[in-house]
Amino acid sequence: MGRAFEYRKATKFKRWGNMARVFTKLGKQITIAVREGGPDPDMNPRLRVLMQQAKKENMPKENIERAIKKAISKDEVDSYKEVLYEGYAPHGIAMIIETATDNPTRTVANIRSYFNRYGGSLSTSGSVQFMFDHKCVFRIAPQINTSLEDLELELIDYGVDEVDQDDDSIVLYGDFPSYYSIQKYLEDHNFEIYSAQFEWIPKDMKELNDDQKAQVIKLIEKIEEDDDVQNIFHNMIE
Repeated sequence: MGRAFEYRKATKFKRWGNMARVFTKLGKQITIAVREGGPDPDMNPRLRVLMQQAKKENMPKENIERAIKKAISKDEVDSYKEVLYEGYAPHGIAMIIETATDNPTRTVANIRSYFNRYGGSLSTSGSVQFMFDHKCVFRIAPQINTSLEDLELELIDYGVDEVDQDDDSIVLYGDFPSYYSIQKYLEDHNFEIYSAQFEWIPKDMKELNDDQKAQVIKLIEKIEEDDDVQNIFHNMIE
């Protein structure tokens, strides 16, 4: 197993465990994807995958339609922006926080208050990113008569650098710029894509004792409660 897969096993993304938050997160991502690439899934690869993911998560059709209408509505003044925040939790744990917000001033004030309250510090842009690799991550359904080894060899030329089995799906990790070439290969070869997203994979993991770990988890859980927060990545072994 590679470093990215071990990181996935060692960390918990509780945010995806709450159905309401899953729908909120996907809704914002759909709105952003439509604004960037248009409302036609056939012409917008990112939207196409998000709609497949929304279907797999049993997101109601009306929620999807509402997110698309929000993106194309001329009456919609506020628009979601993807903003990245970096900081340190207690005991030197590096954190990257992805947000989708219609009010960056509110969001940064909230994120800063969480760090201050729980013994961390919000840092400047670029102060933490160098400790992570930015990867595109695809979860796909296995195909009969296609081995992991054969798939990995086939996808090397498309930018995939790691392939692993995870429960009932195959997980592909590739370089950030390779997203669309990997997606095109999967679609051309009739792979069912469960999800496709970008993740920050830490280059090195840090181990803490139980008391220290509890302090960091309190901060993570507080940040996760914020509706503007999409994803949290860190380098702590949980």
